[in-house]
Amino acid sequence: MPLAAPILEEARRIRALFDATGAVGVSADMLQPAETLLDLYGEDIRARAYVTHDPLKGEMMLRPDFTVPVVQMHMESRAEPARYTYSGKVFRKQEDDPSRPNEYIQVGYEVFDGQAPVEADAEVFAKVSAALDGLHLRAATGDIGLLLAAVKGLNTLESRKAALLRHVWRPRRFRALLDRFGGRSPVPPTRAALLAASDPMAAAGPEIGLRSMADVASRIAALKQDAAAPAISGEEIALIDAILSLRNTAPNALGILRDIAVDLPAISGAVARMEERLEAMARLGVAVETLEFEGNYGRTSMEYYDGFVFGFYAAARPDLPAVATGGRYDALTRVLGQGRAVPAVGAVIRPDLVVQLRGQA
Repeated sequence: MPLAAPILEEARRIRALFDATGAVGVSADMLQPAETLLDLYGEDIRARAYVTHDPLKGEMMLRPDFTVPVVQMHMESRAEPARYTYSGKVFRKQEDDPSRPNEYIQVGYEVFDGQAPVEADAEVFAKVSAALDGLHLRAATGDIGLLLAAVKGLNTLESRKAALLRHVWRPRRFRALLDRFGGRSPVPPTRAALLAASDPMAAAGPEIGLRSMADVASRIAALKQDAAAPAISGEEIALIDAILSLRNTAPNALGILRDIAVDLPAISGAVARMEERLEAMARLGVAVETLEFEGNYGRTSMEYYDGFVFGFYAAARPDLPAVATGGRYDALTRVLGQGRAVPAVGAVIRPDLVVQLRGQA
């Protein structure tokens, strides 16, 4: 699909702003190995990506974003600190809204800096904000790291924590697990029947598939351990709910989070980083006193972010998606770096939406 000249010109303008920081321009193949993306996101990504099959390379996907290939490139280069910028098409299925494009340009900026991660968070936010100056957008911020820290600090089985952490980015599933682990909802009937059986393997047939009898027995033992464990306390669940329901200006939210940290010390480190980040953002000219903070922000559309998250939205056009999104994704570097992690933060801007909001398209 041909792109309008104003969109291409806007992409060049934004890219030039990122180039001026000394960021290295990079590109990524339009076809990406599906295996890597499926390992990261699971089968959920199939609903959003265009998948094809290459007779030599196997299953491939049209590039759904740039972050994953850029991280792979960086982890192979071992350069640090490093800044990258890019511009190009990404491809997403739009099953619910045919008016939204299924291919569009993203212009991105990624910072890998283990020496000053808080300053890097502030830098990326400020650069994106400057690139969107004049559009009168609403900026929303959050911090997935707060919820991750809260879950890790729960007084419960490690297996329960691991299950909750896997589903942080799936709010419905996360809530269902939290309610079950907290004794607020019953164990599913099929699982209850399995646990009640004196010998669950008695009527089992021959071994079929990849799981052995030993694997199944191990899983049943883990389920029994979970069923016998005390429920997560109502007080702890209330503290997590307080984090998730928090919506206020960033300074006020910080004060509330400090109070929550008194009863949930596990989040103290994340709260301290938030304070340092706000101070760094203020030094760069960001009006943090009016900046919005949402405890639940970033959990439905930012699967690989695990810290500071943000987005810019047109308040007068709620029908439009985010004009820009970004955040920290340290855990992604650990996965793609085969255990070696590098603090990383980045963001993408959609120049087509910028042009649309300026009335040029």
